[in-house]
Amino acid sequence: MSDRYTPVRAGIGFGSALAIAISWSVNHSILWAIIHGIFSWFYVIYYAITR
Repeated sequence: MSDRYTPVRAGIGFGSALAIAISWSVNHSILWAIIHGIFSWFYVIYYAITR
């Protein structure tokens, strides 16, 4: 396999990491950060539209 697939094998993508960081900065809750990390880009887009 090529090196471009390495982040996928790591288990977390950029969208998930971004959603977790935004969620933590807004809510300061690990549970919400995990939930928003699962929804990743959907939460990032939601946050961008509503803020």
